[in-house]
Amino acid sequence: MDDIVKQALAKWPNVPHCHGWLGLDARGNWYMRDDRTQAAGPFVTAKGSLLRHDKLIDFIQRNYEHDDAGQWFFQNGPQRVYVELEAAPFVWRVADDFSVTAHTGVPVEPSACLLDEDGKLYFASPIGLGLVHTQDVGIAAEAIEQGRWQPEPVQAADLPGRFAFVMSPAAGAQT
Repeated sequence: MDDIVKQALAKWPNVPHCHGWLGLDARGNWYMRDDRTQAAGPFVTAKGSLLRHDKLIDFIQRNYEHDDAGQWFFQNGPQRVYVELEAAPFVWRVADDFSVTAHTGVPVEPSACLLDEDGKLYFASPIGLGLVHTQDVGIAAEAIEQGRWQPEPVQAADLPGRFAFVMSPAAGAQT
């Protein structure tokens, strides 16, 4: 977490949390969701505005964490901005040498390889579960053919419970 964020938390410890305003899609893109977008439907149905500002994206990714309930958030100064997920908390990029990096830039070593009913490939890692980026599925398939990873069949609907993450913190906040 950035030092400036820690200082803001210390100065303003009781700022209300924010729900529904930020989404992460299955390709590792961040979306800002204003009131009108949120009124149009849940994330993915109504994505919002794609964030393109590199420094803002880097700031979000450096301060991206989860709480004890498995809800992922961006710590924006003293405020937690909870993230709506399309697929999983992370999107993995797989390089030609089969190294794996999160959409946040963190390198990981997959501990499990999972294949859902729609053919989507996921990796579990010490930092959490992620979906393999669609552009990197071919490289991951090469690694599977070489025996580096052995996919385990899963149902996509079971992943949040199995890996303790919340797809839509906003849905839970409305109850």
